[in-house]
Amino acid sequence: MEPEIVEVEPLRYAPAPQWRAPPPPPPLPPPPMTASSSASATEASASASAVTAALQFDSEKLPQTLVLEIRPFLRVANQIEAESPRVAYLCRFHAFEKAHMLDPRSTGRGVRQFKTTLLQRLEQDEKSTFSKRKERNDAREIKSFYEKKKQANAHQLMPVLGEVLKAVLIGTGLESLVASEDFGDKSGFRYNIIPLHPRSSQQPIMLLQEIKVAVSAVFNVRSLPLANVKGEKSQTDIFRWLQSWFGFQKGNVANQREHLILLLANMHARLNPKSSSAPMLDERAVEELLAKTFESYLTWCKFLGRKSNIWLPSVKQEIQQHKLLYISLYLLIWGEASNLRLMPECLCYIFHHMSYELYGVLSGAVSLITGEKVRPAYGGEDESFLNKVVAPIYDEIYAEALKNKNGVSDHSTWRNYDDLNEFFWSADCFKLGWPMRLNNDFFFTSTKNKKSHETKIQNSQLPRGSSSAQNIVNTEVPDQSQQVVNIRTRPFHNMQTISVTSQQRWLGKTNFVEVRSF
Repeated sequence: MEPEIVEVEPLRYAPAPQWRAPPPPPPLPPPPMTASSSASATEASASASAVTAALQFDSEKLPQTLVLEIRPFLRVANQIEAESPRVAYLCRFHAFEKAHMLDPRSTGRGVRQFKTTLLQRLEQDEKSTFSKRKERNDAREIKSFYEKKKQANAHQLMPVLGEVLKAVLIGTGLESLVASEDFGDKSGFRYNIIPLHPRSSQQPIMLLQEIKVAVSAVFNVRSLPLANVKGEKSQTDIFRWLQSWFGFQKGNVANQREHLILLLANMHARLNPKSSSAPMLDERAVEELLAKTFESYLTWCKFLGRKSNIWLPSVKQEIQQHKLLYISLYLLIWGEASNLRLMPECLCYIFHHMSYELYGVLSGAVSLITGEKVRPAYGGEDESFLNKVVAPIYDEIYAEALKNKNGVSDHSTWRNYDDLNEFFWSADCFKLGWPMRLNNDFFFTSTKNKKSHETKIQNSQLPRGSSSAQNIVNTEVPDQSQQVVNIRTRPFHNMQTISVTSQQRWLGKTNFVEVRSF
């Protein structure tokens, strides 16, 4: 019997079918929408899109070509948006119009992107702010807001709101109203960081303790001699007092007033340990600022063998006030010096004599010759410091620069800033006198000598000796016969006019060596 051959197929793995969840039941039909739910959904959608547009538009990222003209309107819009959304929208709309007028073809870098994002923001705000308008039209809305801020003395907003209001009135055909009303800010009050106007005392920055004590110290004019201060005398401070005696510019006075207050506030806030006298400026802050301010001046005095002209009184209550007066005087000189700032020793020379005059005013010195109290040599007329002190030295710098002939002349034939400043590193600079003798060799630009001629030289006699007043600097006295009586502390010396024969010559360069490689 033959065996039966059976063919056996190999086993193969067959995976089990995967389990799948049953499909979900169909959703229930939505309930019918009422009018209130439809409005809320529309508002939610509009607010969401407005938030998206606001996030896309950044008012601080502006094209460089539009920053100066556009940024003020966008910042004011951000500031007043919570109070009046519609006026904020009008400010942004005016910024868009102004940007388009400045660059209609969007050729500047980033201008097209800026216009696009701002336009998207305006499209969203136009609908959302229209319902929040309190008046019948935009002209009435911004007019009402403008008058409100005007009564609140919001001086920083007035220029922007006035321009936007004017544009809105013109756009609505009210040109006659624009012509009959002045939208300019007539307050005359301007500031950079600190609003020192009496009605701005509740501004957040004015409530800081360090700002309060610094402002109080700067506005302390008690025990100072009476001065011919222009304007409202109730707002007199040490800067306006110095302006009345030395004739500094009004804008310079305002800038340096803020400058000093911020310096004092910063140093007072950083004191360690903290000040124990909370309502008063700490003396350590004033002393630190005094040392930093006059470090260069004291070095200059030491190099020339002169004593400083910073005199402090013996009365303890007046010491801090006098320190601030000397610091303020130096800041005012620096702030109005223009290109003379490139000649620091020249500024030291100017301060050296003006601080001596300041001491004469504070001490009440009386001239034995005239019988009158000593006054600054250049007086306190408007802009007298600029015209009589800065301008002559600047004119000399300009005249020497012309001799350069666009770089053709040799360096040895003309003086630059360093060469002119080198003159004040020498004791010969005191021959320049105070008031400055304009026929001195320093002011001679030609390389050819002139003929001898009679000149009048005003010798500024400088104080010698000391009394109960503490001094950091003093100067020499050429002639004891020219003394005047100081009614408070020590002898003071007046100016005497004498006639001498002199011959001007070009001073040239000092310690100059020219090495050419060609």
